[in-house]
Amino acid sequence: MIKIEVKILSYKTPQRYAVRRAVIAAQTVMGQEYPDLLVKIAEVRERSEMEKITPVVLYPSLMVNDQLVCVGRFPKKDEILVWFQQALHEEV
Repeated sequence: MIKIEVKILSYKTPQRYAVRRAVIAAQTVMGQEYPDLLVKIAEVRERSEMEKITPVVLYPSLMVNDQLVCVGRFPKKDEILVWFQQALHEEV
């Protein structure tokens, strides 16, 4: 099984929801090529925890396999696909 861990950093629920939808859309696309792919999604909601990772807490950020890939904006599905591909290549 191939595993990718994603963390959505945002203390605002609508922002987390929007980023989660993009992550799930990317997961669906990746699942067609990698049927045994497991994408584990976690949410970091506490401001103090987010500040340990990024100085930008007003807008959402995204981590893939413990790497901060997107800071202070809403990532697009195509960007997330690139980050997922990179994470898979790092695993090999």
